[in-house]
Amino acid sequence: MAGLTLDSGALVEFERLNERVIAMLDRAFKAGDTVTLPTVVVAEVWRTGRQSARIASLLKLKGLTIEPLELPLARQAAELMVRAGRRSVVDAIVVASAAQRGDDIVTQDQGESMKALVGEAPNVRLRLVL
Repeated sequence: MAGLTLDSGALVEFERLNERVIAMLDRAFKAGDTVTLPTVVVAEVWRTGRQSARIASLLKLKGLTIEPLELPLARQAAELMVRAGRRSVVDAIVVASAAQRGDDIVTQDQGESMKALVGEAPNVRLRLVL
């Protein structure tokens, strides 16, 4: 199985106790698969206090890789946005991050922007969690 890269929608659904997201993460962690969370996703979703308590618990899980935004990834995301003709910076970073490893992206985003970005990264698939 491919590793998983989490986008903002996946974190929102995790926070809402979406059974599909929880089961997907549980299987991945038990199998020893890579689960990656780009830091920009945390910045997009994080709220204060109790609102982010569940996300805070996820961040502490052993096996979760928290990926910082460093220059090579930022450049890959920018190039991806140009090729896809899109302006969604966070989505582009998530797709570029996943593309580095050939991960599936856990998301609730079915929008044209995400589809266009993934279309430019042929080794990446969307795993919808609606």
